[in-house]
Amino acid sequence: MRQVLGAGTPMAISGVVTSGRILAADHRLWFELAGAGSSAQNSVVREIAPAVYFWRGNHILRKPANCTWIAFRHYVLVIDANFPWAAREILPEIRKTTSKPIRFLFNTHYHSDHTFGNSVFVDAGAAVVSSELCNRELRTKGKMAWENWRETGRHSLQGARLEYPSILFSAKMVFDDGEQRVELVHQGGHTLGDSVAYLPRQKILVSGDLCVNWTWGNWTDVDSNFTRWIGSLGTLAQWDVRTVLPGHGSPGAREILEGQQKYISDILQHVRAGVRRGDGVDQLVREIDLSKDGSWGANAVGNARFIRAVYRKIAASTR
Repeated sequence: MRQVLGAGTPMAISGVVTSGRILAADHRLWFELAGAGSSAQNSVVREIAPAVYFWRGNHILRKPANCTWIAFRHYVLVIDANFPWAAREILPEIRKTTSKPIRFLFNTHYHSDHTFGNSVFVDAGAAVVSSELCNRELRTKGKMAWENWRETGRHSLQGARLEYPSILFSAKMVFDDGEQRVELVHQGGHTLGDSVAYLPRQKILVSGDLCVNWTWGNWTDVDSNFTRWIGSLGTLAQWDVRTVLPGHGSPGAREILEGQQKYISDILQHVRAGVRRGDGVDQLVREIDLSKDGSWGANAVGNARFIRAVYRKIAASTR
């Protein structure tokens, strides 16, 4: 099912969406800046292409997810919200690049570091967009994670709320105003609801956590489907992509899709072989060598976490 959003204001959405489901949302035509200035951090905003901006997250400062925004003729589309404390820093950075109102926030998937800042953007006038499966996951697993959050101080959720998507698509949704075109496409694998944003004119892919490009590893999910994840990366690698903006880490070329795919494939192959031999998970963590997998295999803790997640899935399927 596909939706298309054209050049009109949000008030005209009902007239240009060809299919799909829109839930009630507050589509304000003004922009209210949330937060008073940006705290110092190590992240830098880069203009990847005309009116396409990239803010790199920072794992050490607990602002891990990258954020991308695209300025259309009359509005801004933001991709991924990070945590609330990071979202409050991102908003002023967006305002430095454009005076256009933020009208849409796209969640690539439901994980907390991509969605817990949603309310900051909604209070600034945005409607949250996601795949139907992402919305379902946020309302279940995401809601549980929010309710179980116990951190205080700088990393408290106080002043924020869990804001759910109000515009949903099942397979594909397109924003196109004649100048910018962004295609939101559901893929799945890392989570059930993973979707990517593709800018065909600039050949830019915003991958969410289907692909990362750092040494901290890639978190899995209780519903990760590793075979589908590998397949999704293979599909994306076939697209006409010049630049990949990953969910975490530095921008790269198509090769980082292939590197992420190889890493997961190597783990899947080794774990399957180990399960057939009757090896235990601790033995596999010790013995699987991922040194040829570049930055993806550089973090022993991340490797162990990923191996254990794959082992649980495979072991459960063979019982």
